[in-house]
Amino acid sequence: MANHKSALKRIRSNEAKRVLNRYQHKSTRTAIKKLRATTDKTAAQDLLKKVSSMLDRLAKKNIIHKNKAANNKSKLTKFVNALGA
Repeated sequence: MANHKSALKRIRSNEAKRVLNRYQHKSTRTAIKKLRATTDKTAAQDLLKKVSSMLDRLAKKNIIHKNKAANNKSKLTKFVNALGA
């Protein structure tokens, strides 16, 4: 166990950040699954905007790698564009 006051505070703050990061990451993954299950193009386009924003936010905070966010956005955009065809 940590002995310093600052180390104890870091343990508390790291745990709080970890929980929040897990929540955001999990909710983004759920939104991606929901988007992939969508068959209506207009609904998918609205959802794509939200999912893209969520992915950008995760990449900005280094919860996921920026290239992973870019790859996901690219694949999801291709998926949504293919819905109309």
